[in-house]
Amino acid sequence: MAKDKTAYVCSECGYDTPKWVGKCPACGQWNTMKEVRLASVKSGASSSRLPSAKGAGSVYERRAVPVGEISVEHQPRFDMGDRELNRVLGGGLVPGSLVLLGGEPGIGKSTLVLQTVLHLPRLKVLYVSGEESAAQIKLRADRLSSAAEGQLLILCETQLEEIYKHIEAENPDLVVIDSVQTIQSESVDSSPGSLSQVRECAASLLKFAKGGGCSVILIGHITKEGTLAGPKVLEHIVDCVLQFEGDQHYMYRILRGIKNRFGSTSELGIYEMQQGGLRQVANPSELLLTEQREGLSGIAISCAVEGARPLLIETQALVSTAAYGTAQRSATGFDNRRLGMLLAVLEKRVGFKLVQKDVFLNIAGGLKVTDPAMDLSVVAAVISSNVDEAIDADTCVCGEVGLSGEIRPVSRLEQRIAEAQKLGFRRMLVPAQGLKGIDTAALSIRLVPVRSVADAVRELFG
Repeated sequence: MAKDKTAYVCSECGYDTPKWVGKCPACGQWNTMKEVRLASVKSGASSSRLPSAKGAGSVYERRAVPVGEISVEHQPRFDMGDRELNRVLGGGLVPGSLVLLGGEPGIGKSTLVLQTVLHLPRLKVLYVSGEESAAQIKLRADRLSSAAEGQLLILCETQLEEIYKHIEAENPDLVVIDSVQTIQSESVDSSPGSLSQVRECAASLLKFAKGGGCSVILIGHITKEGTLAGPKVLEHIVDCVLQFEGDQHYMYRILRGIKNRFGSTSELGIYEMQQGGLRQVANPSELLLTEQREGLSGIAISCAVEGARPLLIETQALVSTAAYGTAQRSATGFDNRRLGMLLAVLEKRVGFKLVQKDVFLNIAGGLKVTDPAMDLSVVAAVISSNVDEAIDADTCVCGEVGLSGEIRPVSRLEQRIAEAQKLGFRRMLVPAQGLKGIDTAALSIRLVPVRSVADAVRELFG
């Protein structure tokens, strides 16, 4: 009996080598090389025959052709019936594409896909589940929709070859695999969810999707580090990678495009988790703001841009005397190290002594923001709580804070101003250098240019 061959594959970038190394030569990460058994075809088993799907011809040409001779037929995208999902996909689902939807367990990935395919009247959908029974899926479908409009077929199967047989018999327009970690192929001698199984099944499904025009949606889990489970090469195989984010203790969910070969990755979809499923949020800024904030100290409103979408977000801060001698610094939804930097700027450049005080920061709604334009709102909320003086409810702030205390310009300032104006804010503090080229006379909101944190403090608190 021949000895099984093994290789070492980097879990971060997919680089493989016949010998183990501590540091990946490709991405430079340490201790990411995992030993895998090379996929070998079992004796008596042949490679899986891919079924013929809807659409004529294969995308794989047998000869090299000049680029001028390639004919491009315009294929309309599939309307998914979900405005937020269509936005993130770039206008709809492209026929013959392979889409990977990732997220934490229990965040709502299966709910999002199931409630979407339940209302696709023009598409025949095959939903393949390797984690739940048909009765469990039926109970969830009844909770999400009282009457299904589409042609939805449920299949509980984990063997890839059996799935191909059902695809050939039903000839669907769309195939959903829930989840890719549960699918296994007979041609690979390893357990489901292993590195070789996930990579082999994904590559086979990609060849099937490109060869026939049937779109495939893969649902995948993420690890505790926040990355998609399985090799990083899985993200290179698929056409589109979507990540479903959010906190299970909050109602809001964010659908973010990480990779998209057919559109932009700067779009963002926002949902609200309800008892009857996920609801699309057309104007998230109104939901993220507290109505009763008049007279409350420690609250500042800022306009952040997530992807290409401006959002008005409420920043809450609490400053109190340190009870145990050592001051605490805690941030929820914001980078804790950046909070420490902003507190150091306040103490060095403005003169606020916060060494012996606890500082707690929270981004309302359970969101996690990384936009540098949130710096000024964090500073304003901390000062407001420290002096126990409320910021005017009709005032919005926006700007990045530098180490010398200057307010630096931010991107997409016009979109941020338009969003604040639409929601009724009358005054907005903006970086002075970012106003070049903006027609302030046509705006109903009063823009207050500030050059430093000290200027912002004088404007907000006198």
